[in-house]
Amino acid sequence: MGTGTGTGTGEGTGVRLSVVAAGAGDDVPYGAGGGPDFPAASVVKVAILAALLRRGPEPDARQRARARAMILRSDNDAATDLWRVLGGAGALDEACAEWGLTETYADPAWGLTRTTARDQLTLLRTVFREPRYAYLRRLMGQVVPDQAWGVSAAGPERAALKNGWMPMRATGLWVVHSVGRVGGRFVAVLSDGHPSKEAGIARVEEAARRAVRGLG
Repeated sequence: MGTGTGTGTGEGTGVRLSVVAAGAGDDVPYGAGGGPDFPAASVVKVAILAALLRRGPEPDARQRARARAMILRSDNDAATDLWRVLGGAGALDEACAEWGLTETYADPAWGLTRTTARDQLTLLRTVFREPRYAYLRRLMGQVVPDQAWGVSAAGPERAALKNGWMPMRATGLWVVHSVGRVGGRFVAVLSDGHPSKEAGIARVEEAARRAVRGLG
C-alpha cells in the first residue's frame, strides 16, 4: 500500500486541505501523519446518527425520517432534532471516545465540532465494519445526486458518502469536506479557505483522486 503526505495549503491562496485514505485492511493509510483540525460542518451528521445507533434502541419511525433527511439531503433542521435526541455535545464526545476519535471535540453548535481527516477515517472504518451501523451505511449510499460529489470522483463505483460545506461568517471563505467509501477504499478530505463552494469541490475531488492513486 502506498503512503504519502495528506496535508497542504493552496499555492498562496490560504486554502488548507487534509486527506487520508485507506483500503479495507488495517495497513497504514495514505496521509497517516494526520493534519490540522477543521470545523466539521455537515460531515458531523455521520457521527450524530452513528452515536444514536450505537446507543440504541433502533430509531423510531420519526427518527428514521429525520435521519434520511439529514444524510440524504443534509437537512440541518433534521440534524438539530437528532442532536437533541442524542443529548448534544457531551453525548457525541462520549461516542467519539469509544470509537477512538482522539482529535474530535463536539461543539454545542454541532456544525462547529472540530475534527481531523484521520479521525474521520477511523469513524468510517467503524461504521463500515460493525453491523449496528448498517442503516447508516445504506443511507450514505443513497445521497441525492446533487450532493454526491467529493470522494465519489475517486472511482467509477457508486460511493457511500457524506459531504459538508459552509461559509465561515468571519471570513466569507468556504469549508468544504467529503468523507466516504468508494471502490472499497475509505477516503476523508477536509478543507477550508475556499473562495466558493465550487472551488472547494474541485480541490476536494482532485485530492480524493490523488489519495486513491497513492494507495496503489
